[in-house]
Amino acid sequence: MKWTIHALIVGSCLLATASFVSVAHAQSVDWQKVDETLGRKPAVSDDVHRYGFPRTDLSVTLDGVAITPALALGGWVAFKPAHGGAMVMGDLVLLETEINPVMAKMIASGLEITAVHNHLLRASPTTFYMHIAGHGDPVKLASAIHDALAESKTPLTVAAPASPPPAVDLDTAKLDQIIGVKGQANGGVYQFNVKRRDPITQDGMPLTPVGPMGVAIGINFQPTGGGKAAITGDFVLTGDEVNPVILALRAHGIEVTALHSHMLDEQPRLFFMHFWANDDAVKLAEGLRAALDKTASAKS
Repeated sequence: MKWTIHALIVGSCLLATASFVSVAHAQSVDWQKVDETLGRKPAVSDDVHRYGFPRTDLSVTLDGVAITPALALGGWVAFKPAHGGAMVMGDLVLLETEINPVMAKMIASGLEITAVHNHLLRASPTTFYMHIAGHGDPVKLASAIHDALAESKTPLTVAAPASPPPAVDLDTAKLDQIIGVKGQANGGVYQFNVKRRDPITQDGMPLTPVGPMGVAIGINFQPTGGGKAAITGDFVLTGDEVNPVILALRAHGIEVTALHSHMLDEQPRLFFMHFWANDDAVKLAEGLRAALDKTASAKS
């Protein structure tokens, strides 16, 4: 027991030290140059700068539902100061024909490809998701990502929205109550980020904040009329949670559409489970809550 407590104290000290070093490095990064290189402003959370690359150029439908970028087409890259430079992680939305040209550019620039896979089933056109990672000078990383994305039709300039996003026509207070955390409207979609209780690290660095770094459970509701919603997102799971969550989702009429890794050497080892349904939003939220209850996730 004494050794367990000692290990927890040492682990906490190491994470605290890593966080302090990360904050110090954040102050020395020329974020304006990173912004200019990527051609957009980031969402900033603590020391993480996250840049969105939504596929606003695509018209994707699934089971008759027009998929909005915020529901399932929101590519992103996140920079976190680390080890004298920055670590970058990302999830890029690509068409099948774009995968190899983008991958070739990434590899030539020294970036790592950590996963390529589907998130959805039956979508037209079919979209794939390329997860990337790297470490080094943040401006050089940003330039490499920009040049790789130029091999696709991903919009590299940010256009002003033609109109404000539609209101989220759902009982969001009820959804908050069921899911157990406060959601947020984004581009006509109601989104949840549910944290895991266990700390997640990569290369000795804590992947925090977990939402911007892509290691929180993501749940998205897009209204489809009459109190219904299309839902998708991904559960972030340890191996022993995978099949209990599958059973819980399927028992509530929620389709499991993918199960895979996103990273290569995170601790603990994580698996990402994507899902889909279009039904009464409250009913689906209850199904998602049943699945969340099978995980070591936080509930506020």
